[in-house]
Amino acid sequence: MNKKEIYEHLANIYLDASSKSSKKKHKLKHYPKSILALIVLGSLSILGLGTAITYPHIINHNKSSQIALFLYQDAAKINFNFDPAKKEVFSLSLKQLNLSQYKALGFTVRKTNPKDVISLRIEFTNRFNEKSEIYIKNISSKWEDHKFDFSRFVKISDWQQMKTLAFSVEEWNAREKSGIVYLDNIRVIK
Repeated sequence: MNKKEIYEHLANIYLDASSKSSKKKHKLKHYPKSILALIVLGSLSILGLGTAITYPHIINHNKSSQIALFLYQDAAKINFNFDPAKKEVFSLSLKQLNLSQYKALGFTVRKTNPKDVISLRIEFTNRFNEKSEIYIKNISSKWEDHKFDFSRFVKISDWQQMKTLAFSVEEWNAREKSGIVYLDNIRVIK
Protein backbone atom coordinates (compact mmCIF):
# COMPACT_ATOMS: atom_id res chain seq x y z
CA MET A 1 0.00 0.00 0.00
CA ASN A 2 1.35 3.34 -0.96
CA LYS A 3 0.67 6.67 0.70
CA LYS A 4 -2.18 7.60 -1.59
CA GLU A 5 -4.05 4.38 -0.88
CA ILE A 6 -3.53 4.81 2.87
CA TYR A 7 -4.94 8.37 2.75
CA GLU A 8 -7.96 7.24 0.73
CA HIS A 9 -8.57 4.32 3.08
CA LEU A 10 -8.39 6.64 6.14
CA ALA A 11 -10.65 9.19 4.44
CA ASN A 12 -13.26 6.52 3.70
CA ILE A 13 -13.18 5.30 7.30
CA TYR A 14 -13.52 8.85 8.59
CA LEU A 15 -16.33 9.81 6.21
CA ASP A 16 -18.27 6.61 6.92
CA ALA A 17 -17.95 7.13 10.68
CA SER A 18 -19.04 10.77 10.50
CA SER A 19 -22.05 10.03 8.28
CA LYS A 20 -23.25 7.29 10.68
CA SER A 21 -22.95 9.58 13.75
CA SER A 22 -24.75 12.44 11.99
CA LYS A 23 -27.63 10.10 11.16
CA LYS A 24 -27.85 9.16 14.85
CA LYS A 25 -27.81 12.83 15.95
CA HIS A 26 -30.58 13.91 13.62
CA LYS A 27 -32.82 10.97 14.36
CA LEU A 28 -35.56 12.17 16.74
CA LYS A 29 -37.31 9.94 19.18
CA HIS A 30 -40.98 9.70 18.53
CA TYR A 31 -43.11 9.46 21.65
CA PRO A 32 -46.65 8.18 21.58
CA LYS A 33 -49.32 10.89 21.59
CA SER A 34 -50.55 9.88 25.04
CA ILE A 35 -47.11 10.51 26.59
CA LEU A 36 -46.81 13.88 24.82
CA ALA A 37 -50.27 14.80 26.11
CA LEU A 38 -49.24 13.88 29.67
CA ILE A 39 -46.08 16.01 29.40
CA VAL A 40 -48.05 19.01 28.13
CA LEU A 41 -50.76 18.61 30.80
CA GLY A 42 -48.14 18.22 33.53
CA SER A 43 -46.33 21.38 32.41
CA LEU A 44 -49.57 23.36 32.27
CA SER A 45 -50.65 22.17 35.71
CA ILE A 46 -47.28 23.17 37.22
CA LEU A 47 -47.57 26.62 35.63
CA GLY A 48 -51.17 26.95 36.80
CA LEU A 49 -50.29 25.93 40.35
CA GLY A 50 -47.40 28.40 40.44
CA THR A 51 -49.68 31.18 39.25
CA ALA A 52 -52.37 30.26 41.78
CA ILE A 53 -49.84 30.40 44.60
CA THR A 54 -48.22 33.72 43.65
CA TYR A 55 -51.22 35.68 42.33
CA PRO A 56 -52.92 36.26 45.73
CA HIS A 57 -49.64 37.60 47.12
CA ILE A 58 -49.39 40.07 44.24
CA ILE A 59 -52.99 41.21 44.80
CA ASN A 60 -52.48 41.61 48.58
CA HIS A 61 -49.24 43.51 48.02
CA ASN A 62 -51.02 46.02 45.80
CA LYS A 63 -53.90 46.41 48.27
CA SER A 64 -51.52 47.25 51.11
CA SER A 65 -50.01 50.18 49.24
CA GLN A 66 -50.91 53.55 50.68
CA ILE A 67 -51.16 57.05 49.34
CA ALA A 68 -48.80 59.29 51.27
CA LEU A 69 -47.66 62.89 51.17
CA PHE A 70 -44.01 63.20 52.13
CA LEU A 71 -43.43 66.23 54.31
CA TYR A 72 -39.62 66.08 54.35
CA GLN A 73 -37.44 64.43 51.71
CA ASP A 74 -34.10 64.08 53.46
CA ALA A 75 -33.15 62.33 56.67
CA ALA A 76 -33.53 64.73 59.59
CA LYS A 77 -31.05 64.82 62.44
CA ILE A 78 -31.76 65.83 66.02
CA ASN A 79 -28.32 66.36 67.54
CA PHE A 80 -29.03 66.91 71.22
CA ASN A 81 -26.63 68.18 73.87
CA PHE A 82 -28.33 68.99 77.15
CA ASP A 83 -25.49 70.99 78.69
CA PRO A 84 -27.09 74.41 78.15
CA ALA A 85 -30.39 73.34 76.56
CA LYS A 86 -33.22 71.34 78.06
CA LYS A 87 -34.76 70.25 74.77
CA GLU A 88 -33.76 69.84 71.09
CA VAL A 89 -36.42 70.20 68.38
CA PHE A 90 -36.73 69.40 64.68
CA SER A 91 -39.73 71.35 63.39
CA LEU A 92 -41.49 71.36 60.03
CA SER A 93 -43.61 74.29 58.92
CA LEU A 94 -46.76 72.84 57.37
CA LYS A 95 -47.77 76.22 55.85
CA GLN A 96 -51.51 75.89 56.56
CA LEU A 97 -51.57 72.41 54.96
CA ASN A 98 -54.99 70.75 54.91
CA LEU A 99 -54.60 67.31 56.51
CA SER A 100 -58.32 66.59 56.90
CA GLN A 101 -58.18 64.01 54.06
CA TYR A 102 -55.31 62.13 55.72
CA LYS A 103 -55.59 59.60 58.52
CA ALA A 104 -52.13 59.05 59.98
CA LEU A 105 -48.57 60.28 60.46
CA GLY A 106 -45.75 57.93 59.46
CA PHE A 107 -41.97 58.11 59.77
CA THR A 108 -38.89 56.01 60.47
CA VAL A 109 -36.63 56.75 63.41
CA ARG A 110 -33.44 55.49 65.03
CA LYS A 111 -30.89 56.57 67.62
CA THR A 112 -27.12 56.25 67.32
CA ASN A 113 -26.27 55.07 70.83
CA PRO A 114 -27.78 51.62 71.49
CA LYS A 115 -27.20 51.98 75.26
CA ASP A 116 -29.14 55.23 75.57
CA VAL A 117 -32.84 55.21 76.47
CA ILE A 118 -34.63 58.00 74.58
CA SER A 119 -38.26 59.00 74.22
CA LEU A 120 -39.32 61.16 71.28
CA ARG A 121 -42.08 63.74 71.50
CA ILE A 122 -44.22 64.36 68.39
CA GLU A 123 -46.38 67.49 68.38
CA PHE A 124 -48.87 68.95 65.88
CA THR A 125 -50.03 72.59 66.01
CA ASN A 126 -52.93 73.98 63.97
CA ARG A 127 -53.95 77.55 63.00
CA PHE A 128 -55.89 77.98 66.28
CA ASN A 129 -52.68 77.12 68.20
CA GLU A 130 -54.22 73.87 69.38
CA LYS A 131 -51.32 71.60 70.30
CA SER A 132 -51.39 67.87 70.80
CA GLU A 133 -48.48 65.55 71.41
CA ILE A 134 -47.67 61.88 71.78
CA TYR A 135 -44.48 60.13 72.88
CA ILE A 136 -42.53 57.19 71.51
CA LYS A 137 -40.69 55.45 74.32
CA ASN A 138 -37.33 53.71 73.99
CA ILE A 139 -36.34 54.43 70.39
CA SER A 140 -34.37 51.61 68.78
CA SER A 141 -30.84 51.91 67.39
CA LYS A 142 -32.12 50.27 64.18
CA TRP A 143 -34.50 51.94 61.75
CA GLU A 144 -38.11 51.41 62.85
CA ASP A 145 -41.19 52.52 60.96
CA HIS A 146 -43.93 54.14 63.06
CA LYS A 147 -47.50 55.05 62.10
CA PHE A 148 -49.86 57.00 64.34
CA ASP A 149 -53.51 57.70 63.61
CA PHE A 150 -54.46 61.35 63.88
CA SER A 151 -57.10 60.28 66.41
CA ARG A 152 -54.24 59.84 68.93
CA PHE A 153 -53.64 63.59 68.77
CA VAL A 154 -56.78 64.23 70.84
CA LYS A 155 -56.39 67.99 71.39
CA ILE A 156 -56.51 68.83 67.66
CA SER A 157 -60.10 69.53 66.61
CA ASP A 158 -59.44 70.97 63.12
CA TRP A 159 -56.96 69.39 60.70
CA GLN A 160 -57.68 71.78 57.82
CA GLN A 161 -54.95 74.38 58.38
CA MET A 162 -51.97 72.90 60.17
CA LYS A 163 -49.04 75.09 61.21
CA THR A 164 -46.24 72.85 62.47
CA LEU A 165 -45.11 69.32 63.12
CA ALA A 166 -42.33 69.08 65.69
CA PHE A 167 -40.16 66.21 66.86
CA SER A 168 -38.25 66.82 70.09
CA VAL A 169 -35.92 65.09 72.51
CA GLU A 170 -36.25 66.42 76.05
CA GLU A 171 -33.62 66.18 78.76
CA TRP A 172 -35.88 64.31 81.16
CA ASN A 173 -36.68 61.73 78.44
CA ALA A 174 -33.07 60.75 77.66
CA ARG A 175 -30.63 58.89 79.87
CA GLU A 176 -27.49 60.37 78.24
CA LYS A 177 -26.82 64.12 78.02
CA SER A 178 -25.91 64.02 74.31
CA GLY A 179 -26.63 61.93 71.25
CA ILE A 180 -28.23 61.84 67.83
CA VAL A 181 -31.69 60.79 66.68
CA TYR A 182 -32.40 60.38 62.95
CA LEU A 183 -35.83 60.74 61.32
CA ASP A 184 -36.66 59.75 57.75
CA ASN A 185 -39.69 59.24 55.47
CA ILE A 186 -41.79 61.78 57.38
CA ARG A 187 -45.19 61.53 55.72
CA VAL A 188 -48.93 61.75 56.19
CA ILE A 189 -50.96 58.77 55.02
CA LYS A 190 -54.47 58.62 53.52
